[in-house]
Amino acid sequence: MRVLVFGATGKTGGLVVDCALAKGHEVTVLVRDAGKFGKDGVRVLAGDATKPDDVLRAVQGQDAIIEAIGGTTPYKTTSLESTSVRNMIDAMKTESVRRLIVVSMMGIGESRAQAPFWYKYLLMPTFLHGSTKDKTLMEEEVGRSELNYVIARPPILTDDPPTGTVTVLGSGSIGHTITRADLANFLVDQLEDDSNLGRAVTVVNR
Repeated sequence: MRVLVFGATGKTGGLVVDCALAKGHEVTVLVRDAGKFGKDGVRVLAGDATKPDDVLRAVQGQDAIIEAIGGTTPYKTTSLESTSVRNMIDAMKTESVRRLIVVSMMGIGESRAQAPFWYKYLLMPTFLHGSTKDKTLMEEEVGRSELNYVIARPPILTDDPPTGTVTVLGSGSIGHTITRADLANFLVDQLEDDSNLGRAVTVVNR
């Protein structure tokens, strides 16, 4: 499958690229500075996800998108992800691309009930204040897009080695952590797995 990855210069996005390549997908990335992206076997385009024309150019010829954009200052007010995903949706509709996989966060929407006390009452109102609002808006954009989407809501991300096991958390359960590598593998699997289409799912190791 021809897949376009956004956020490929970040920790999770880089692992998504690695995983997609390992599973035989043709990978394109859109990055601000193409000269600094050094992975082999990847089609690299220079551009900005907040600019509609750049996104439309990147979406042309693709079968699916994985969005793993993550800002470095989640405590600051931003519209980075919601704006970027809106551009992706518009471009996908123009180019008749149907599958969109996005990374949100645990605590958005009904998944707030799956978050530990310290996460929803201490972390979300402070360190995650900005990204919480942006990802909420992003999820709203995706939910009304009428695309074949999956919204992944991870809890705390760790840089530990992959466990090889990802659980979609049920209602009434509490999530804690997931490794970036396991999240990346889950995201890539959604390219060909229809079981979570049209859903927002909290994904955890524990």
